[in-house]
Amino acid sequence: MTNLGAVLQQLKQERSRLDKAIAALSEVTGGANASIDGNRPKRQLSVAARKRIAAAQRARWAKVRAGKKAN
Repeated sequence: MTNLGAVLQQLKQERSRLDKAIAALSEVTGGANASIDGNRPKRQLSVAARKRIAAAQRARWAKVRAGKKAN
């Protein structure tokens, strides 16, 4: 059986190396604005924009429902 303590130590060293590499890449790509998984931060919509989007969606659904009643 392998020495689990040695395996654990190797994994900790590998994690430390990876953490350093991630930190270096984060600095190059933009630091705090870059997320770990590469996704962009979520955008904030204004209240007026949300109302316009909701009104447009209600209009689309009304059009769909009107088409079903005609058939």
